[in-house]
Formats: sequence, C-alpha cells, structure tokens
Amino acid sequence: MTDPPPARPAGASALARGTSLWRYLRYGAWPLYLALLGWWTWEYGVPYTDDLVLCWLIGALLAAAVHSGDSWHAGLLVLRDWLPVAAVLWTYALLRGYAAHTPWPPRLQPQLAIDTVLGAGETWTVRLQHALYTPGRPRVYDYAAVAVYMTHFFAVFVLLAVLWRRDRRRFRRLLAGYLVLTYAAFATYVLYPAVPPWLAAEEGNMPEVTRVVTDVLVHSGLPRAASVFENGSRFANDVAAMPSLHAAYPMLITLFLWPTAGRRTRPLLVAYPVAMAVVLVYGGEHFVVDIALGWLYAAAAYLGVERLLARRAARRPTPTAAEARADNRVDGPR
Repeated sequence: MTDPPPARPAGASALARGTSLWRYLRYGAWPLYLALLGWWTWEYGVPYTDDLVLCWLIGALLAAAVHSGDSWHAGLLVLRDWLPVAAVLWTYALLRGYAAHTPWPPRLQPQLAIDTVLGAGETWTVRLQHALYTPGRPRVYDYAAVAVYMTHFFAVFVLLAVLWRRDRRRFRRLLAGYLVLTYAAFATYVLYPAVPPWLAAEEGNMPEVTRVVTDVLVHSGLPRAASVFENGSRFANDVAAMPSLHAAYPMLITLFLWPTAGRRTRPLLVAYPVAMAVVLVYGGEHFVVDIALGWLYAAAAYLGVERLLARRAARRPTPTAAEARADNRVDGPR
C-alpha cells in the first residue's frame, strides 16, 4: 500500500501564486511603463514640465526596480527619496507662477543696454536671427537647436536617477545643488522680474524677434511635439528670465561632473553649456546677461553646497567601508 502524498504546507499555494505574479510583473514592468508613456504622449503631448518629467522618471525607476528583481522594499525607497523631490518642485512651480504678479513692473532696459553694448550697437539675438533664421523655414541647425533646448527639461533628472542607482551620496549632493540653484533663481524672479528678448520684441522695444523653438516645433509637422508650448502651464511666468535656468542647469552639470570626468568627456562638458547659451540667445529666449548670471548662480550653488557638505563631513567620524556600502545600496541586486 503506497503512502499518501505529503501534505503541502499551509500557504504554499498562495506563495506559489505570489511568486508567479511577481515573475509576470518583472517581465511586464517595462512594456507597461512604455505603453502608458506612449498613450500619455499621444493624448496630451510631450511631458516637458519639471513635475511631469519627474513623475515619469519615478515611474521608470519603479519599473527598473521591479524588472531587476529587487524586493518590494526598493520600490518604497524610490517613493521615499523621490516623492519629496516632486513635492518641492511642484511647490516651486506654483510659487514661480505667483511671482509673475509682483507689485513692481518687469525690467528690460538694463539687460537690453548691456546686450546692445556687447553686440556693438545691436543685440546678439537680432544679429544671429537676421543672419541665420528664416521664419517658417527651419534648417537642420534649427532642429539641432531645438534638441539642445529640450534637454533642459530632463538632463538633470536623468543624471539624478543614474546617481540614485549608483552613488547615493553624489545623488544627494547634486540634488542639493539643484534645489539651491532653483530656489535662488526663484527669489531673483520675485525681486527682479525681467523681460526676455521675444517679449521685448512683441512689446515693440526692440526689432522683430522670432521665438525659434516654438516656430520650429509648429512648422515641423510634429503637432504633438508642439504641444510643449500649446498646452502651456498655469504656473508659467514669462518674466522669469534673469537668471536663465536653461543656462544654469547645464553649467551645474558641468561643474558637478568635471572633477571625475575623463579627458574625452571634458570637452563635451564644456560644449553643453556653451551650446545651450548660443541656442538661448539665437532663439530669442534670453539676453546674454541672463545667461552669464545663470552661470554665476550655478557656480555659487555648486561651490556653496560643496563647502557646506565638506564642513559637515569634517565634523563627523569617518564611516567604515561597510557603512559606506550600506549608504549607497538601493536594496536588492543591480
């Protein structure tokens, strides 16, 4: 007489179903994420604002955690570290919109006068557009200018995400510099609302200027990409021009990566903020002085954060190797 089969432990069936479900989630995490991103882009246009880009980046980090087989705790770490960042940036966007309604009028003449001197009697925006741009007929370099311009909306966040996965201490350093820079610029927008070149031209204060990025997107045959400007933002502030955060963020990235960059990478780090500066002036988005001040703000934010963290580190005992590894670990395999 054969022995009866051994009884299955209680909960074994539920555990097997849970394991199978986790396996399906692993394989389906990225397809689901990409399908949702594609649907959103089709329905609403390119997600370009800081808050939207950050939300989709958080989704990508969650998908990566599930796909790589990390424990559920890794997903909680994503939410713990990134949702506060999203809240801070949403608050900034809200405050930035309110800053467009200061009791004092926007300023134009100081930056216009400086740029006129730098351009030997004419602003560089007007000179470049008269020499290179034909409204409604964009050239190859105009599309390249749009590509450079659009990196503003995701470059810092992508770098932060990479550092979050690889080096948590450097992630916190860059995040601190980014937030200090962003809110220092906001304070300046409140105290000194500044008119950009395209708006100055619309108001008749300088020769005709085309907002090149907008014009290229409208005439590119890519209506969904044009929704970057058509959808707009209820938090928009047209007179938040000085300092230029479009110029400041690339400079912050360059300063942050420079100490650890190789000889082949450093020319690219120099080229990025320079290319963004040329695009901003050529495109009518900023005066040269806006860009120079953005670079100065970036340097001040970077150096200020580095010195503050260095002082704090000097006051603390040196961590052991195990503590350093635990501080940088994201829970689970990479």
